[in-house]
Amino acid sequence: MNTTSIKKIIMDKGIQPSHHRIKIYEYLLNHHTHPTVDMIYKEISKEIPTLSRTTVYNTLSIFLEKGLISSITIDENEVRYDYNTTPHAHFKCIKCGNIYDIPLDTKLFKKKTIKGHKIIEQHIYFKGICKNCLKKMQS
Repeated sequence: MNTTSIKKIIMDKGIQPSHHRIKIYEYLLNHHTHPTVDMIYKEISKEIPTLSRTTVYNTLSIFLEKGLISSITIDENEVRYDYNTTPHAHFKCIKCGNIYDIPLDTKLFKKKTIKGHKIIEQHIYFKGICKNCLKKMQS
């Protein structure tokens, strides 16, 4: 996706498209790794040395608030970010730490209540060993 398209996506959400914001969103679109603030900062600061962790954190907070991205908290002390805001589950490998998107039946995500309980948020996480790590273990 080019810079003009990214700029439009950001603007359509009512966000001012600064150079830093464009680069952060571009990173999320091009790296489906569900990165942390530190992962994003380390990569983008190579290209933009003046970038701060605070800028990355604040940008992600704005993106979250406007529904441009979602956050994932599979482990208590680690927040990761996902550009994919469509309903899906996540699988975290306990060996390599990678997180993968898992498609699910969308009927489940369309429910507004379950057994009389009102649904506000939906998060489905799986943990296990990914297929890449399983292959390595079998070698």
